[in-house]
Amino acid sequence: MNFRLLLLKRSYSVKIPTNAPTVSENEQWLNHLTQLAKYKRRDNNGHSRLNQFRSSKSLINVPYEIQPIDEAKDYITVKSPIENFTSMRYLQSPNSSTHHSSEQGNFVDLKIIRCKSGKGGDGAVSFFRDAGRAIGPPDGGDGGDGGSVYIRAATGINSLSNIKTTYFAGSGSNGTSKQLDGQRGKDIMITVPTGTIVRWCVDPKQVRDLIKKSNDSTSIQSILHEKKVSLECTSEIDRDDGEIPSSIQLFRDNKEPGDGWIFKESDKEYHLGKEWFQKLNKKVKLYDAMLFDEELANDRFPWLGLDLSVPTEEPICLLKGGKGGLGNMHFLTDMIRNPKFALIGRQELESSFLLELKSLADIGLIGFPNAGKSTILNKISNAKPRIGHWKFTTLVPTIGTISTAIGEPSFTVADIPGIIEGASDNKGMGLEFIRHIERSKGWVFVVGLDSKDPLNDLKILMEELGGAEKIKSKNILVVCNKADLTISKLDPTEKFVPINNFCKENGWECLPISALNEENIDILKIKMKQCISKDSKL
Repeated sequence: MNFRLLLLKRSYSVKIPTNAPTVSENEQWLNHLTQLAKYKRRDNNGHSRLNQFRSSKSLINVPYEIQPIDEAKDYITVKSPIENFTSMRYLQSPNSSTHHSSEQGNFVDLKIIRCKSGKGGDGAVSFFRDAGRAIGPPDGGDGGDGGSVYIRAATGINSLSNIKTTYFAGSGSNGTSKQLDGQRGKDIMITVPTGTIVRWCVDPKQVRDLIKKSNDSTSIQSILHEKKVSLECTSEIDRDDGEIPSSIQLFRDNKEPGDGWIFKESDKEYHLGKEWFQKLNKKVKLYDAMLFDEELANDRFPWLGLDLSVPTEEPICLLKGGKGGLGNMHFLTDMIRNPKFALIGRQELESSFLLELKSLADIGLIGFPNAGKSTILNKISNAKPRIGHWKFTTLVPTIGTISTAIGEPSFTVADIPGIIEGASDNKGMGLEFIRHIERSKGWVFVVGLDSKDPLNDLKILMEELGGAEKIKSKNILVVCNKADLTISKLDPTEKFVPINNFCKENGWECLPISALNEENIDILKIKMKQCISKDSKL
């Protein structure tokens, strides 16, 4: 940006007349708009603090395709399957097992919220009056700015259960006489647990309507995979991938520049027929266009979402409120002595967001139902997960804290519901809770030696979680539980040896234990600590 443009931008920010502007101040501001417009250029990189909170690509992978680029547009058009911008849980009936189990008790780890900032208040058309004259100079105040929607992450919260489904900020009040500006709309603050991912999403109502219109014989999952949402996005250049989406551009439903007038007496047609108003309207169009550019630069949401993995020092603005309209006191000039018009406030911004809580446990326990994960967690930590002899006794993630020795730092372990073959295709409980171990430095695979083929179980678990490439990104420990049992007169060691050899081939440690009899439990704690102490592969 050259020095002259910088001075003009700074001048623009301070030269908008405040309350009780004089004729010369109004003239200077309106004339200055014409000068500034010559150097005004749109900044597609944006000024929003949201861009500082982009999520890691290792956490979220959103497939997309970029449509042929239109040189006349300031954005790229990106198409992506709707499944990437919604949640299956919200599209299933409340009585379904998935919905019930995922919100058992007070634990909620996923929610869709509808947010709306506040509209700016309208400027006032008013004139000073006293006993000495029938009508004095214009004194209509400006409308108040609309309230904004903010979000912040805080410690001490471990569920999204208290998050509401709608958050609407207050609109700004209209300006009044005596040069009184309208009151600013009330801001809204959303407080979420540390570890929450915030993503833009399609309005659930629109998705449900789309499903209803589709063929009943087609599964919901297929519909969401085949149907695509088209989004206008800003872009950036990646060295490997070329042009890629940077932010989703959000748009307000504002009137066209120069159309946002409020007329107290004669209508718009009358005023547009006057040369003095035509000249004024040209300048106001420039003012509206600058506000439009400013809104575009701020009304963006990161393509990969916000990763609130640490407590936020300052609240993050999700949706900014509309700016208040100008009162008629700003339009008193040498040519216009009785401005009987003002500007309406700028419109609000509305959007839906998907909140996804991802636990911050150091270790994730992974295994088939009844492999003994909950028993292990019960023996090594202070957690008291539900234990039973039937499948899916663990219905929600459980976090336990483990300490190996006095004075040494503790670490946390997450036990997620069991995975079965076909989980990646939504069988059983699917992979609904994998989010809680995605951040974990280490993964502990738990296989039961009472299984017919525990080595095959391990390979199935690996495949369901994304295969060898995904596994390489984590520190791995394999635990063979129920080593005290003899199944069909077969020594469990005969099942352990093939697993141990497989682990050696992959450079993993393998440990036989009996959680029920607390055999090798202390060694397991040490191995877990070593697992997370290795250099992270992420």
